[in-house]
Amino acid sequence: MSTSQSSGSPTAEFEKVAAAASGTVASFEPERLTFLERAQRFMHNYPTAAPAAVLLLAITIFYLIVGSRFLSAFNLSLILQQVVIVGMLGAAQTLVILTAGIDLSVGAIMVLSSVVMGRFAIEYGVPSIFALMIGLITGAICGGINGLLITRFRLPPFIVTLGTWSIFFALTLWYSESETIRSQDISANASLLQWTGVTFDLWGARITVGSIMLILLFTGLWYALNQTAWGKHVYATGDDPQAAQLAGIQTKHVLLSVYIVAGIIAALAAWALIGRIGSVSPQAGVNANLDSITAVVIGGTSLFGGRGAIFGTLIGALVVGVFRNGLALAGVDVLWQEFSIGVLIIVAVALDQWIRKV
Repeated sequence: MSTSQSSGSPTAEFEKVAAAASGTVASFEPERLTFLERAQRFMHNYPTAAPAAVLLLAITIFYLIVGSRFLSAFNLSLILQQVVIVGMLGAAQTLVILTAGIDLSVGAIMVLSSVVMGRFAIEYGVPSIFALMIGLITGAICGGINGLLITRFRLPPFIVTLGTWSIFFALTLWYSESETIRSQDISANASLLQWTGVTFDLWGARITVGSIMLILLFTGLWYALNQTAWGKHVYATGDDPQAAQLAGIQTKHVLLSVYIVAGIIAALAAWALIGRIGSVSPQAGVNANLDSITAVVIGGTSLFGGRGAIFGTLIGALVVGVFRNGLALAGVDVLWQEFSIGVLIIVAVALDQWIRKV
């Protein structure tokens, strides 16, 4: 009697259910992904994968079309020299775009800073090192103006930088009096300003100081974005500013610092520009804004902010350089070179939209 009661008690029933459940293991069917879905997730996790693949494909195609001269050490170093300016401005643009903004004035800041450097060194007789520092300060001030207008008055970055692009360009023409400072005058009185254009031979390649500066700049920015709290805050601000604020991040301070750093990098590009062309011209760098955005977009940085890698921009600049150099060696008209770059931009933006759907 006691046995039947105990076997029918709630405790016994619970023990039976528990024993049965202990022998059952929940199983889940693995998610089956198509090849495109795998590629989509891979490129979402590794933003530089797609531009790197495009770069390797372009190099292979132009090697088959042009021949071994395309892969010669001299030609490859020439491509690197050609992308120094675009790469530096692209680095500045990347910082801004990571915060979901855009800076249309980086080219104008570069030219204004170069004119300030040149006039202080040549017209006012200031030592080259101080003229260079004044130019860097000019870039920082211009970037700070952009940052203050965006953070304090909550104006859209596109509108602000479109306006300051016109302002800085007008100031450049006014301050320079639309005159070019000749290369001979700079080399005789301020050779430091042309130092970034100094070349040296390395295994058949002609490497410039500006090319080395470009690599060092990207290495430093990679460290800042990936190994410092400031870099984490930049990504967080671009990904979700409201969530970043709730996490205690001063998003306005982050944005202001980003635009100031972008202005300083644009001034560094001004130094490289003087070394590249040898002179100081208020008309230089006309298409620099669009070229910098092109490098960023092709490099895999999302225009919506919060996703991208700084070295992707360097790869994007190299893709543009490889296309232009390869098409030129193949005898393609400049018109169709620009056409191909336009196609690359559209494809890159479409790819970014597709990757964001993960």
